This record gives sequence, C-alpha cells and structure tokens, in this order.
Amino acid sequence: MKFSYCLVLCVWVASLPGCGGEEAPIYQGYIEGEFIYLAATQGGYLKSLDAPRGTRVAVGQAVFAVAADPEIDALAEAEAKVDSARERVENLKEPRRQTEIAALEANLQAALANLRLAKTRLERQRSLARENFVSQAAIDEATSGYDQSLAQAESARQQLSAYRDALGRAPEVRSAEAELQAAQAQTAQRRWTVERKTVSAPAAGEIADTWYRPGEWVPAAAPVASLLPDDRRRLRFYVPETALSRMKVGLAVEADCDGCAQPIRAVIDFIAPRAEYTPPVIYSRGSREKLVFRVEAAPAREQSAGLFPGLPVDVRLTGK
Repeated sequence: MKFSYCLVLCVWVASLPGCGGEEAPIYQGYIEGEFIYLAATQGGYLKSLDAPRGTRVAVGQAVFAVAADPEIDALAEAEAKVDSARERVENLKEPRRQTEIAALEANLQAALANLRLAKTRLERQRSLARENFVSQAAIDEATSGYDQSLAQAESARQQLSAYRDALGRAPEVRSAEAELQAAQAQTAQRRWTVERKTVSAPAAGEIADTWYRPGEWVPAAAPVASLLPDDRRRLRFYVPETALSRMKVGLAVEADCDGCAQPIRAVIDFIAPRAEYTPPVIYSRGSREKLVFRVEAAPAREQSAGLFPGLPVDVRLTGK
C-alpha cells in the first residue's frame, strides 16, 4: 500500500512543469523530390526509349535517343571537308618533287637559249641597219622578239625559284590552316549535335515518368523523361512564426514516417525568407499565430535513395 502511494506520488511530481524532460516539438512536412527533365536539343522521331519509367539508371546510362540521320550525314560531310583541308595544308608545306624541279630547270635553260638567239638576231639587225641594208621594221621585229624571250626567261626563273621552296608561301599556308580550323570547328559542332540526340542520365536515380513512345515526333527541347536523382530528395516542413528563431541553417533534424525502419537524419539548408501566404498589413495576435515558414533539409546520402516524394513526415530538432 505504501509502495503504491509512493509510485503515484512520483508520477504526479514528474508530470509537473519543470519536473520531467520536455519533448521536442513536432513539425509536419513531407518528402519533396527535385526532378530533372531530360530533353534533346534537336527535334526528331524518338528512336528508342532505353529506360522506361520506374527504371533505375546509373550516371551516363542512355535514357532515350532521337533519330539523327540528317545530322549524321552532315557530320560525314564536315569530316570530309576536314580531310580535304588537311591534305591541302600538308601539300602546301611540302616542296615540289625533284622531277618537277628538273623539268622547270630545263624550261629555264631553253628560255635562256632563246634569249641568246634573240639577242644575236637583234645585234645583227642593228649592224645591218647602220649600213642601210635592212629597214626599221626588221629592227622593230628583232627587238620585240628579244623582249619576249627576255620575259619568258624571267618567268621560268621565278617559277623555278618558287618551286624550289615550299609550294605554299607563308600567306597561302596561313590561309589553308585557317580553312582547316574552320572545318574542324564545324565538324565539332556537327558531332555535338549528333551526340545530343542520345540523352544520358546526368546522375544516378530513377526514371519517374516518360511522355513519348518510339516512333513519335519529339519537338526540340521537349522533355521525354523525368529523372529523380538519389541525392535530390529533401525534407520540407513548416514551422510556426513563434518557432522560427530556433531554425538555423546547418541544424540537425530527424523525421519519422509511416513504415520507416529508423528516423531520417537530415540537416537544414534552407529557411524561407517570408511566410507562405500574403499576411495582412496589420498583424493581430491571431494572425501571427497562423504564420508558417517553409524549412528544407537535406537528408543523409545513404538514406536519400529510399525516400518517396509526397511521403508525410514528422520532423523534430535534434541538435545545434
């Protein structure tokens, strides 16, 4: 009897304010998923859907592909232009073959021989003209022949000099190299377009939904699938205006949910700067009690993948 009385007395004392431990307040919230919407930069017919909704994907795994036949043809054309421009640069930088130089030397020797003959004829005509044996027309014809032979010899000499050097002089080489760079840039652009026709997962996660089937036309930049990355699940809960001062970025929290085997550990990384509804101009005590602020927390990486968006949670503060 005395033992029962003491037990009742201890329970009553523990229930008095300040006599027992005060439980941390519970805040209502839910799991929020930050989806990534996957789209191709160019339109086309959907060629394949490699990861239907509900599929787990790894980083870099193909999700879908849009037909890229025209872009592949354009890439092949650009690559052919690169090969042609590269061959031209290499050809300009290489000297002429020896057989070509020998032929030019022979042409020069022939031009010099014609020049000597023309000079001899001109001197003979001038000598005869002094003795009045030829007319002025004959001298003019010999002079013209000499000038032509002289020009042909100089042309052959300049051509041989150019061929002995590299075929492409410096300005021509620079021009050809610029054309090669332009062709390479165009090829890179075409290749980028072709590669973007196949869209891969930027992060590990789950394909939440898809909106097109193979064979359907997909407009440019239209999302084909949505991806929920494993590390993009968040706790979103709401706290009253009176508890806002307790909330700090970096504060640890825990959340319970139906069916959770253990509490969800998370860290607050966002606190809304304003209330979730437009408040009246003048706050009454009753209106202040209705103010709530959105708070978000990032769950532990090892627990994030098992959280489902929309799942209700009860959140409580656990540390500073």
